[in-house]
Amino acid sequence: MAEKMKLTKAGVEELERELRTLIDVTREEVKRQLAEARAQGDLSENADYDAARNRQAEVEGRIKQIDDILSNYEIIDVDEEKSSKKKTNKVGLGSTVTIKFVESGKEAKYMIVGTVESDPFNFKISNASPLGEALIGKTAGDVVEVKAKKIYKVEVVKVGA
Repeated sequence: MAEKMKLTKAGVEELERELRTLIDVTREEVKRQLAEARAQGDLSENADYDAARNRQAEVEGRIKQIDDILSNYEIIDVDEEKSSKKKTNKVGLGSTVTIKFVESGKEAKYMIVGTVESDPFNFKISNASPLGEALIGKTAGDVVEVKAKKIYKVEVVKVGA
């Protein structure tokens, strides 16, 4: 059996909302688009029909992907992580960590999440990313080397909100 996806409660709720929207709204829109395209006649040279079929494949693929995730996940209890991190002060799944890039001196704050919820543009990084892997298990004051395409170092400034 595949390894369970790690999700926060908010991540599960977001996926469930997306699934409901895809099934109840988007799928119906695509059905309407297909019906309108079929009504135009010859399907062999109908760009609208081709576009609607492509969109249908995308929507059904995403529905299947979300179904697969929601059938095999494990909740990361962020509140429990926060309370246990206060005691251990170690970075783990669900932790919020402030880091300083050694070379530039710039600071950034990230939340460590599972791969499904990863969204670097919103400062949510995967535990499987080079930075996430380097930070797991570290405490404030630790300087770690991040093994990415270009190796760099970061200092853990603070663990927790």
